[in-house]
Amino acid sequence: MKYYVSALFVLLSSALQAAEEVNIYSYRQAFLVKPVVEEFTKETGIKVNILFTKKGLAERLKREGKHSKADIVLTTDISRLMELTDKGLTQPVTNKNIDKNIPANLRDDDHHWFALTTRVRNIYASKDKIGKIDIRYEDLADSKYKGKICTRSGKHPYTVALVSSMIAHHGYESAKTWLTGVKANLARKPQGNDRGQVKAIKEGICELALGNSYYFGKMLKDKKQQAWANAVELLFPNQADRGAHVNVSGMALTKYAPNKAAAIKLMEYLTSNKAQQLYAEVNMEYPVKTDVKPSKLVASWGKFKSDQLAMSKIAKNRGLALKLIDQVKFDL
Repeated sequence: MKYYVSALFVLLSSALQAAEEVNIYSYRQAFLVKPVVEEFTKETGIKVNILFTKKGLAERLKREGKHSKADIVLTTDISRLMELTDKGLTQPVTNKNIDKNIPANLRDDDHHWFALTTRVRNIYASKDKIGKIDIRYEDLADSKYKGKICTRSGKHPYTVALVSSMIAHHGYESAKTWLTGVKANLARKPQGNDRGQVKAIKEGICELALGNSYYFGKMLKDKKQQAWANAVELLFPNQADRGAHVNVSGMALTKYAPNKAAAIKLMEYLTSNKAQQLYAEVNMEYPVKTDVKPSKLVASWGKFKSDQLAMSKIAKNRGLALKLIDQVKFDL
């Protein structure tokens, strides 16, 4: 009898384990996330479902409330992580391994969100007209670059994050003076995406542009866009002082996660060496775990110093940054 009870217990435990699953709501395209979660499923048997959308995740979570199936949200920007937290859509995760693997400046002080990768807000420079130079973000306001700068909308999260960091380092008024100077140096009205700015350099519209690091890798791997990438130098700003501004992709546990225990297992896995290596490789970004190396392609762009300012401090200036961008009428 004892044997049958033990066997039944084992069978029930196996069935319960097999039934475990995690539901991800993601701003990241599924094909970027899939290789990592497939490895997680192989190792744990926990099924992972991914719902991808370009926008509106916070609104959806708020609308679904306690009935939401979402366990984890994966995002592509610090402002989106903060939006989830500020709207009360997340819950804290206290896990010693996650905290050990992710540097303190790349996670929320209250454990509501955690970075998974970083990307640099680089300055792209025309190889022919400017070349490889030492440059600071502050230099973009220098009148010598009048009519030579291209960038995307000031309201885009990437731009907002950079302006937020400038406020954190220099104060609101100095950041306003800087952004006014950058606007005066624009070659055209802010428009398009990051790759579009590099294309504009190739076409001679401008000589400098702001863009995330991973787009350089994407262009190099796209036959139609290789000529754009080959026309520019990828510059890491502020190497003589505070370091280059970085943004993050990250994760958060939803407030009403129905599969909390399994979700935390996945969150912990995403900070492991294996997952960090694979995730960063696929996305052409930098691992947040300090002992994990970037891919060969990303490493070929050179070593650099990154700004160590806590992402939470940058994110807290988001409202001020949006106000400043409106005040200088950056997009007009």
